Amino acid sequence: MPRKKKKTISVLLADDHAIVLDGLRVLLEGEGDLKVVGSATNGEEAVRLARQLRPDIAIVDIKMPVMNGIEATRHIRQSSPSTLILILSAHDSAHYVNQALRAGAEGYVVKGSAGSELIKAVRTIIEGKRYLSPSLVGSMGQDPLAGLTARERDVLQLIADGKSNAAAGSILGLSPRSVETYRARVMQKLGIEDLPTLVKFAIRHGMTTLD
Repeated sequence: MPRKKKKTISVLLADDHAIVLDGLRVLLEGEGDLKVVGSATNGEEAVRLARQLRPDIAIVDIKMPVMNGIEATRHIRQSSPSTLILILSAHDSAHYVNQALRAGAEGYVVKGSAGSELIKAVRTIIEGKRYLSPSLVGSMGQDPLAGLTARERDVLQLIADGKSNAAAGSILGLSPRSVETYRARVMQKLGIEDLPTLVKFAIRHGMTTLD
């Protein structure tokens, strides 16, 4: 009796590095039942191709031009709800992972992982389960930003983006003095004593504009 052929799984790739796209295509299509149906080099293109091609799964990088991978995930979830989304990123902080999962991603793989892990993640997600790189599991739920209020997060992000107290206050509808108060509160909660260290912390935890 002939063996039943595996159903082909269609895959959309989104990464702004051509060499990464080429490597992923070779890795995935070497499996036989995984077929790359499209490649995008920015988030906006990824959303357009997902809507047009309706792939089974989209493998999306976070750091991309025009539209970052978190925003692209949200849009793909809306425009092609049947497409499952796997984030493949160099960022391994809990903050990025939480953002991705909240946006609708089913899984998150760190770029330093072996190719076999990516294949495992794809197959796990196709089976209807969530997948996180083993290196991430221990850090989940330990997001140091979790203790900040929404307003404190807003202030931290604007400061990390290089905004002055006056500029941040104008954006948030606060006085410069109020922004300074929020900033002092954030630094106290995080145990940070100077502004350069605060900015480095914010960048390390994804609190800057990703586009």
